[in-house]
Amino acid sequence: MSEDGSTGPAPVSLVSVSIDLGAGRRGVDMGPSAIRIAGLDEAILGTGRRLAEGGTVWAPAPETVPIGDEAHRYLDAIVQVALESSALVREALGSNAFPLILGGDHSLALGTVSGVAEFYRAREQSIGLIWVDAHTDMNTPGTSPSGNVHGMPLAALTGQIPGGLGGLCQGLPVVEAEKVSVLGARSIDKTERDVVRDSGVRVFTMTELDERGVARCMDEALERASEGTAGFHLSFDLDSLDPQIAPGVGTPVRGGLTFREGHLICEKAARSRNLIGLEVVELNPVMDTANATARLAVGLIASALGDTIL
Repeated sequence: MSEDGSTGPAPVSLVSVSIDLGAGRRGVDMGPSAIRIAGLDEAILGTGRRLAEGGTVWAPAPETVPIGDEAHRYLDAIVQVALESSALVREALGSNAFPLILGGDHSLALGTVSGVAEFYRAREQSIGLIWVDAHTDMNTPGTSPSGNVHGMPLAALTGQIPGGLGGLCQGLPVVEAEKVSVLGARSIDKTERDVVRDSGVRVFTMTELDERGVARCMDEALERASEGTAGFHLSFDLDSLDPQIAPGVGTPVRGGLTFREGHLICEKAARSRNLIGLEVVELNPVMDTANATARLAVGLIASALGDTIL
């Protein structure tokens, strides 16, 4: 029986965050719609879960708002999106639902991860975080070569940016670095590397995944994210996958996860029974081929919600 008194697993609260302000290329704001068109609702219901609409956050178009400081472009508007996203996530958790967030560029994690963490912090609990991504997203305004905020959220969430970003993630880290792992990294800016090394975040690069295997590395990430926490949030950037199978992403990088490796990560997250939130980000339908990446995203979400082969 779920926490709300009904039988079966917790219902899924679907939150869409249509934003591309944090990216350097237009199009990822259409990601949530593309994933739903690819059959998401049916896939969720097929896992035995009920589905509820958790709301949509609409970011303004880049041409309608000021860029602001080139070191963190469009930050004011991104902060507003983050605040709205955080509120929707907390509302979902408060109704005993599982928050599933569709993006949108990865800057949305400033709000979504903060929302999960704030909900559990009010109950004197901490959370873990598993970040599946081709990038570590740990640039700061002082190290970023582009000023694109989607390359900064993990640095802000783990307290690597003094004062946070635009008032977000101030004070104590939103998530303690020792509870955070990155899987699949293979493109890290040279100016970013010192931040990553000094942060305490565990980064499983593609080289390590190749040498040791995804299963073993994911087991370590799960242990790190689950020990002493209320559970962990899974932030899955679709550019972690190889562009041969996932061409429709904001920043594709060759040499990524295979179809089965992506599913294994999600399946293990589900089997851990410690998954408390999920977001799938950076789908760019403009770059996709016949919505193939969106269909892949739907399958990954189903796996994370407990869908199995047998």
